[in-house]
Amino acid sequence: MDTAQNSVQTFAIERTGGCLCGKIRYRVTGDPRVHYCHCDMCRRATGSAFAVLAWLRSAGVSWQSEEPTYRRSSPLAQRGFCRACGTPLTLAYDAAIDEIALHVGTFDNPAELEPQYNHGSAQRLSWVSCGLDLPHRNTEERW
Repeated sequence: MDTAQNSVQTFAIERTGGCLCGKIRYRVTGDPRVHYCHCDMCRRATGSAFAVLAWLRSAGVSWQSEEPTYRRSSPLAQRGFCRACGTPLTLAYDAAIDEIALHVGTFDNPAELEPQYNHGSAQRLSWVSCGLDLPHRNTEERW
């Protein structure tokens, strides 16, 4: 029996991305959980009506150039950004040290990362209509 023909092979999904100026580049492996986040913290951190985040295991993210600059955005989390161009790149909660979120807009092929649910739905701006058919999860502002 030819074991090569009968073996099941699995390949980790690999994606790349980076900041606007190209100074920071990353490579990720794994299948992320992608969602819209409507919480006030994400709105303010991105300067937009909502954030679109891709959550991965921290071990699946490798920085191909320099790492982001990190700043605390609340008592619960820190965010990473490019200090040269200001692109917001990451979100990491203190309570989930093995996970990191990357902003979907920083991936080289963001169309591959379709949101699966809404987070912070109670804070969704009334005029935001994308993702209305997706599941909704609420959050509470804790600071």
